[in-house]
Amino acid sequence: MTTTKVGPKGQVVIPKAVRDQLAIRPGDEVVVEAVDGEARVRRLPAGEALLGLLEDGAGTADIEAEHRRELEREERKIAYWDERERARRS
Repeated sequence: MTTTKVGPKGQVVIPKAVRDQLAIRPGDEVVVEAVDGEARVRRLPAGEALLGLLEDGAGTADIEAEHRRELEREERKIAYWDERERARRS
C-alpha cells in the first residue's frame, strides 16, 4: 500500500505502480466513486465515456428528451414575443 497526499486543489497523484497495474495512461479518463467510506478509482474503458451516461444515471434518451423540452420552451418564448411585437405594431 502506498500513501499520497491530497493537494490544495483536491488533486491526488495515483502512484505509478497503481497506474501501471490499472493501465492508466496520461489523458485516460477515470471514474472516482465513494463506496463504503472509501474513494475508489477505476479506469474508464475506451468508448464507455461515449455511452452518454451521466453521474445521475441519465442516459442519452434522457438528455435528448430534456433538449426537446428546452427547444419547446424556447419556441413558446419566441411565439410570445412575436405576438407582443405584432400587437404593438397594430
